[in-house]
Amino acid sequence: MTTDTGTYLYAVARDPGLACPGDLRGVAGEPVRTITHAGLVAYVSTVPLDQFGEEPLRRSMEDLDWLGETARAHHHVVEAVAETTTAAPVRLVTVYSGEEQIRQLLDQRHDDFADMLSRVAGRREWGVKAYAKTTAPPSSEQSREKTTSPGTAYLKRRQASLHTREEAWREAIGRAAAIHDTLASTAVASRRHRAQDPELSGRDEWMVLNGAYLVDDARREEFARAVEGLRGEGIELELTGPWAPYSFATLEEGGPQ
Repeated sequence: MTTDTGTYLYAVARDPGLACPGDLRGVAGEPVRTITHAGLVAYVSTVPLDQFGEEPLRRSMEDLDWLGETARAHHHVVEAVAETTTAAPVRLVTVYSGEEQIRQLLDQRHDDFADMLSRVAGRREWGVKAYAKTTAPPSSEQSREKTTSPGTAYLKRRQASLHTREEAWREAIGRAAAIHDTLASTAVASRRHRAQDPELSGRDEWMVLNGAYLVDDARREEFARAVEGLRGEGIELELTGPWAPYSFATLEEGGPQ
């Protein structure tokens, strides 16, 4: 029987005795609570199915304002939990029919959660983005333009510009790969995510690296120094974190509403 509310899942931890962060609110402004079962604790809140039910959710996900607000609330809860314990984040808008279904999840995926939590314990995720300039340097062909017709000069400039941009792109990609390899050697695990669209990144430069790195807490300063040492040579680096281990401990499975 369908009810008018569902149970939204944010993260799972392995410390049933740990209290939920005080007065923590999540998506739709609802208070966060815990469900303990099988030696695990799930952080959840109640959500209205007129927004988070299967059919309404399809429409809601097309609303960028709604999606952004929901993502921020989800992230806020996960980070608050991660500040107090090792947590495995669950993907955005994972909604179950009720608490019993959450308990079934903790039973069925107990070993998966336990493995993830062991893998990320004492570690946090750091993000590194690398940007390269999109402008190409002046072409040497410009010095000979006076001896050619305007049309020919334009075509030559166009060809030279494309060639220079292609070379700059290949060089930037190679540099980004070297940066990633260096940072990965300091991390326990690493991933290269798809480069963000300029509309999302808010920058005009090429994003040539969008990396995530799982780093031991004891090596966080070493990792930050490694990033500093890689700056320069036409590449700008942006370091973010530490974050909950979204890229390394997310349960990629939803549940029916």
